[in-house]
Amino acid sequence: MEQDKNVKPNRREFFARTGRGAGVLALSPLLAGIASPGHAAGKASGPIDFDTPFNRIGSDSVHWDMPIRTENMSHIVAALGIADMDFRAAPVITAELRKRLSLENWGYLDMGSPNPKAFVKGILDWNRKRYGVTVANEGNLGITTGVHSGIIATMRAYSPPGSKVLMATPIYNGFYSDLRATKTVANESLMKYANGSWEIDWADFEAKAAMPDTKVSILCNPQNPVGRVWTQEELTRYGEICLKHNVLVLSDEIHCDFINKGQKFIPFSTLPNKAIVDNSISYMSASKSFSLAGMKAAWFFSTNPEVFKATSFYNHPDLNTLGMYASKAAHEGGEGWLNQCVAYIDGNHAFANAYIKANIPMIKVGNKPEGTYLTWLDVGAVADKIGARKLADDANQQARDAAAKAGTDYSGRQSLDTVRTLTPEDMVRKWMAKNAFVYLNEGSSYGLGGANHMRMNLATSRRMLKAALDSMAGALKNLA
Repeated sequence: MEQDKNVKPNRREFFARTGRGAGVLALSPLLAGIASPGHAAGKASGPIDFDTPFNRIGSDSVHWDMPIRTENMSHIVAALGIADMDFRAAPVITAELRKRLSLENWGYLDMGSPNPKAFVKGILDWNRKRYGVTVANEGNLGITTGVHSGIIATMRAYSPPGSKVLMATPIYNGFYSDLRATKTVANESLMKYANGSWEIDWADFEAKAAMPDTKVSILCNPQNPVGRVWTQEELTRYGEICLKHNVLVLSDEIHCDFINKGQKFIPFSTLPNKAIVDNSISYMSASKSFSLAGMKAAWFFSTNPEVFKATSFYNHPDLNTLGMYASKAAHEGGEGWLNQCVAYIDGNHAFANAYIKANIPMIKVGNKPEGTYLTWLDVGAVADKIGARKLADDANQQARDAAAKAGTDYSGRQSLDTVRTLTPEDMVRKWMAKNAFVYLNEGSSYGLGGANHMRMNLATSRRMLKAALDSMAGALKNLA
């Protein structure tokens, strides 16, 4: 994809915002000559160039700018943490947003107007065509600002403070913030790892479902971070257990488009057992599929009118105007872009899996993930080699001593690494940022089963992915 040669990375503005001196940050050679966000969009048709790295530094990105700031990185090769993508938006989205931006007013949005109605119709048509999901009518589709908002609304309806939330772990770390928001308690069922893949421990899962005060279960379908795409048989068994023990299933299906070759996504709402389906509610968004996380537009639906009504009661149906236009454009004309993106990321999975097995013996990976654009790394050998447990213990003790000296509460401090006790996985994250100049997510934040693991986001150019893996391999070779 042709770059705009007249636009240069606005690093001075980025350093001013982050409080770093100009010239301190050394960009990856892949980014150094690439324009920063804001340059021209690519062509609207034909093959999409996902290979050319896209420089997001300076865009207030959690994916890139936050690691540079929080890890005090003087050099960065790649940020492979938070789950959004490094690609340009689908051209149809950019075109639609530019068209709306020409009307320079941002007053309240009338959901009965033609464009908002087309947005809702687009959701219904997209889900029917792509997934076989049939929502009876617009009245059974709830609009919300994000999947988290929808899940919290359902939990407020069904999970009183102090009640338990059943989850098969390791699982998406954001769910734990939903539990904190609703003052509920994690009821974790550790999955089994066998033959390179993660499976639900059905005996343990049912025992946890039967525990008193377990009101709901959050299902991640496909599973973040381990990359499982659940089969119809697995989902049915999950649903049978929850129905038997009167536990409502909350199915987060936000990663549903990222399904690798040979796999098939089964929406929970399409299971053949109506009683199981009626004991559930599903949440979706275009935010993962089209990297629109900042646009704040999502939806939920249930075949059970009582569950839908109870969730709607606690849901405040705000809608971001630009998010509405972006999602509408994605559903109307973005499928070709998405299909190419999914195929490209499938290739990234194959590349990363093979590369790590061949070149980074201190990191273990299982089978190629079945879905999502994430991969789950076993870094136990790395943690042992760097003495991650002692590093974490020493850092926690230093923080406690500093807090005591300052007369403040250790548990109340407000930086990324001091609002909670540091873990060995945090120290691996820090070591990778300092020595390989690559940022990953620590596995301990994904609940039971996250020890000795890191999550890596593969939704970037293959050139960037290779540079990151090369850097990790080199750093670990020096460590060995």
